Amino acid sequence: MGGEKPGEESQTETSSVSETELLKEVMVDGVNITGMSKEEAKAAILENYPWAMTVTWQEETYEVMDLMAGKVDELLTEIYSGEPGEKYSLDTNGLEEAAAAEAAKAAAKWDKVAKNGSISSYDKETDQFLFTGAEKGQALDQEKLTKDILGALKKKDFDAKLTASVDPVDPEFSEETAKEKYKTISSFTTKTTSNSKRNTNVKLSAEAINGTVLQPGEEFSFNETVGQRTEAKGYKGAAAYNNGEVVEEIGGGVCQTSSTLYNAVLKAGLKTTKRQSHTYEPSYVTPGTDATVSWNGPDYRFVNNSSAAIGIRAKYSDQTITISIYGVPVLEEGVTYSLKSKKLKDLDPPAPTYEEDPTLEPGVEKQKSGGSRGSYWETRLVVKKGEEIISQDVDHVVTYKGHAPVVLRNTSGSVAPTESVPDENAINPSEASSIAPEGAGDGFTRPLGQGTGSGGTSSGGPGANDQGVSNPGGNAVGEAPGGGSTTVTPTTPAQPAPTTAPQTPTTAAVQSVPTEAEPGGNVPPMVAPMPGN
Repeated sequence: MGGEKPGEESQTETSSVSETELLKEVMVDGVNITGMSKEEAKAAILENYPWAMTVTWQEETYEVMDLMAGKVDELLTEIYSGEPGEKYSLDTNGLEEAAAAEAAKAAAKWDKVAKNGSISSYDKETDQFLFTGAEKGQALDQEKLTKDILGALKKKDFDAKLTASVDPVDPEFSEETAKEKYKTISSFTTKTTSNSKRNTNVKLSAEAINGTVLQPGEEFSFNETVGQRTEAKGYKGAAAYNNGEVVEEIGGGVCQTSSTLYNAVLKAGLKTTKRQSHTYEPSYVTPGTDATVSWNGPDYRFVNNSSAAIGIRAKYSDQTITISIYGVPVLEEGVTYSLKSKKLKDLDPPAPTYEEDPTLEPGVEKQKSGGSRGSYWETRLVVKKGEEIISQDVDHVVTYKGHAPVVLRNTSGSVAPTESVPDENAINPSEASSIAPEGAGDGFTRPLGQGTGSGGTSSGGPGANDQGVSNPGGNAVGEAPGGGSTTVTPTTPAQPAPTTAPQTPTTAAVQSVPTEAEPGGNVPPMVAPMPGN
């Protein structure tokens, strides 16, 4: 062989022989593998000890994964990598975790969670949730099956036919008990404005979620439940924000419904899975406690992490929306959850924007609106038992944008006659249905110099900012403190809420970067843990 060095051929042959065949007589649990290659030896052993272990229950069968194939490989590696002995035995030790994993897989096949007596549907005519009876469950005895698998392995009974032990599981409570346990476990109320179109949208979205029933583990989506807000469904054009400008859009106002729901869900001890704040401070809840939504954009979601189904009640009447959660208490008796928001600082207004006014003298600038400051808020989850505060950890932080001042100027070099100039930014009602999803600025705060607050009592006069201040009882009343950017100290006390031991806040509320689906943008991404199991 050209290029071979002396001794190379002999070395190769020796290595090949030691890896592929045994010249010495070797027995593995009575199987003679003398003269066999490693693969031939494996086939001979597996033929003598075939794996076909199964677990049966009633007429169903679960095939246990081959737990010995790896053991055979390990043994043959030992035999073929050194000077072999004469007799070997397959090692069945150390398979406790693997056997337990197989028992768990079998349990997943046959286990059935018991169902408590609970609500199952909602009768709109009677305004009542309907109850269904409890159902027994069943659970495979995993500990016994694990022992049975290990026992068969020890006896090298690799084709054992094992029988599962499945026991019935009683529900925690019956239908009769459920009717006694069910109650309104939380409620939250906010005040709307006098805008009839906006109130129509709040009412329609409340009606859409009213009567919703969520089974344990089921997730609620505001957008999926309410659906697209369209004129065909009766939604009206109402004020909202698009790229920092006040616009009219179909469905403006439904964020008040989602924000009210968010607070009710949190007070109930349920687990919010998706929430994000508005671009600008809301007027109907304390900033930091809002939840914006828009079709094909931000959504509000939560999971029923309780042991029974829960129902949502949502009612609008006389400029008031109240949302309640009906269910079996999640929180321990005497324990309450609430949010407490505090403004940490004001932020400078954005740089001015300029509009052309040909009636002004060249070089002259005139302020059209003064703009407003942004703000940075910290929101804490307050967990109390009675009057004792158990914890008040930071739940999330929010940055709200300010409004850019608008300055009029004339850069044309000449002065036009003073006559009525059409406002190119004016909204054409016939085009209102195509102006952007409602989520970006729903429940907006007016920029300085553009009128009094519309969210409630106007105490600041022209140029005031609408600001949400939560009052005792959970109602959010819009007020309009006079002038400048206001500082709002949340006054929402710990609201009485039936129910759960303090739970570590978990889930995230993510605030997204501005997108086309969310006109006006949102604050930088942030993660806000929500309470839940």
